Parts: sequence; C-alpha cells; structure tokens
Amino acid sequence: MRRLLLAIGFCFAGYALTAQNFEVAALEDSYRGSVGEVIQAPIKIKNTFDKPITLIIKRVETQIGSTQRNFFCPDNNCLDQRTDTYTVRLEPGETVERFAIGLEAGLTEGFSSVKYQVFSKANPSDVMQLDINYVVEARAEKGHIYSSPLITIHDLYPNPVVTTARIDYDIHQEHVKAKIIIHNILGSPLSVYDLSSGQNSVKIEADPLNTGIYFYTLYVNNESVLTRKLMVKK
Repeated sequence: MRRLLLAIGFCFAGYALTAQNFEVAALEDSYRGSVGEVIQAPIKIKNTFDKPITLIIKRVETQIGSTQRNFFCPDNNCLDQRTDTYTVRLEPGETVERFAIGLEAGLTEGFSSVKYQVFSKANPSDVMQLDINYVVEARAEKGHIYSSPLITIHDLYPNPVVTTARIDYDIHQEHVKAKIIIHNILGSPLSVYDLSSGQNSVKIEADPLNTGIYFYTLYVNNESVLTRKLMVKK
C-alpha cells in the first residue's frame, strides 16, 4: 500500500488567487516530501458569487519524472492518474476544503510542477491558472523516540498534520498491548489507536480535530511511557 503523506508547504504563508466568481486560497510556493511518498497540495476553493456555480478543475501541463504520477485527491481519496478533470458544485459562499492535488513522488529526488486551470462551467472565460510545485527529497533516516525490549516507536510525521499522519513502530514481543491516545491540552482523550503486533505503522486521522495543539501518549501494557506534541493545521 502506497504511503500517503500530506506535505507541509515549503513556505508557511499561503496566498489566494481570485477570479470573477470564485477564489482559490491557501496556496503555498511549493510542497515538500520524500521519495516513495504521496505529496498532497491542499487547495481551498470558495464560491464568491451569489448563486451556485459549477467549477471544473483541469490539468493542462505536467513536468514530472517517469516514476511519478499526478492525481486529484478529494476527501483524502486519490483518483486514477488518467482523470485529468474534476468537477465540483458550490453553493453561494461555500468553500471546498477537503481537496488536494497529489503527486506520487516516485524513486528519485528533484523538482516537479503541474499546471491546472479552474473555470466556471457556465462561463469558461472566468478562468484561473494554478501552478503546483513539488520538491522531492531523499528519505531521511528517522531515529526512534522510545525504545525498550517491548516496543520501538518513531515520531509522528508529518507534524503539523493537515489530514493524516503516521507513526512507525516495531513491537518486539507478541503479547505486548500498546496504543496511542490523542488528547487535548487539558488531558481529555479524543481518540485511541491500537498498535497491532502484525503491523508496523498506524495512520492518525486529523479530521475530528480542529486547528491547534494536541498531544499523543504511548501506552504499553496500560502504562503511560511517552508523550509528544501534535499540531494540527487546516
């Protein structure tokens, strides 16, 4: 199963592009990820018109490597790369937020770019061009943040989290019961993820969480052994 990581923008200050009846917000200069990952560039599109509009997002040009693939990712589900247009209907004032342009980073480092056009189905002249740039880096060796004869665990990544993140781990003895609990700054638990001895990673979902600071705690055999900070950015 391919790895799905939402990239952190290379620059933290996003910018907006505005057409006659809609705007695209929260764009970054570039999006960064590692070889073998799927990098997602989150796109927010808002209907600024006083009537419903149907928008078409169309891929018009790609400059990507031979082992890379590019696709639409609505609701964190990436579509087939052969799909080069995506249609969305927005009510007045509505914003589509759970949408991204994904790049399967492939096997080599480098710079890739994809151009899209966003336009109104009823008024194709109301068009905007999006230039999505990706930086693919070599995968860094990740040191563990906790290790014992029972379990070794690595830090959550990416952090900040936009939609999903993952934690890699190794359980060394089958009888070990381990879990990750996400909690707020007051200590109230929000979600629980069991760590199975038959797996070596767990996906953390940010959908139930608002933008802010949280913490995740590792429990081994019902004993708290480690707490780390988790940031959510939407």
